[in-house]
Amino acid sequence: MGEDIFYERRGIHILNEDVFTTKTIEYGSVDLVITSPPYNVDIQYNSHNDRGSYGEYLVFSATWMRRCHDWLRDDGRFCLNIPLDKNKGGQQSIGADLTTIAKKAGFSYHSTIVWNEGNISRRTAWGSWMSASAPYVIAPVELIVVLYKNTWKKTSGSRKSDISRDEFMAWTNGLWNFNGEKKTKIGHPAPFPVELPLRCMKLFSFVGDIVLDPFMGSGSTLVAASLCNRRGIGIEIDAHYCKIAKGRIEREGRLG
Repeated sequence: MGEDIFYERRGIHILNEDVFTTKTIEYGSVDLVITSPPYNVDIQYNSHNDRGSYGEYLVFSATWMRRCHDWLRDDGRFCLNIPLDKNKGGQQSIGADLTTIAKKAGFSYHSTIVWNEGNISRRTAWGSWMSASAPYVIAPVELIVVLYKNTWKKTSGSRKSDISRDEFMAWTNGLWNFNGEKKTKIGHPAPFPVELPLRCMKLFSFVGDIVLDPFMGSGSTLVAASLCNRRGIGIEIDAHYCKIAKGRIEREGRLG
């Protein structure tokens, strides 16, 4: 890595670049990818159009997933946080569709974790009210799809795990219950809580491994990396979000 680094400290790197054009990351160098990509539901990002057609969104997804596949080691893993389905602009099976696209990009499927965000109180009744004519079913959950590159058993890295017995027993249960992150608190329209990448890192990587988030946003993945002694790389096209991430890493991380 060189002149394209926005921030670098104690193994944590922020790249103010485009995931599609960056040349900073070496092929076969990353142990774990954790990301929550744009959902294409018209969220008002500073530097990304989140309201393209569904077909365009699927092409967009296939392209960045292929780049991540190239960057991963042979025994690298991929934790993909995505919606179960999509309601805006028509019903779409986005969880199933993006999982299929990931497999077409070269990944193999391992499992799916269901994340209950605890936001059931915020839902509204859509479609027909108390009628079978046209009710909408809305699940207050998201998915963390776990995939891998060539082999599931991890043999590279330090071989040192830092997960406790209780954490391992709880987190290998594929239903995770913790709250989402408030965008007003973070200053980003779609942040995810540090708890999500922290669990993924401790469960699917070794201490000292390189973890990449190609859509870094407000920096939750890099905060988690600093908390559990992983090397973190975040790619973010928007300089304002890079500044937010830098501030969060220095406030919430463990870099002192």
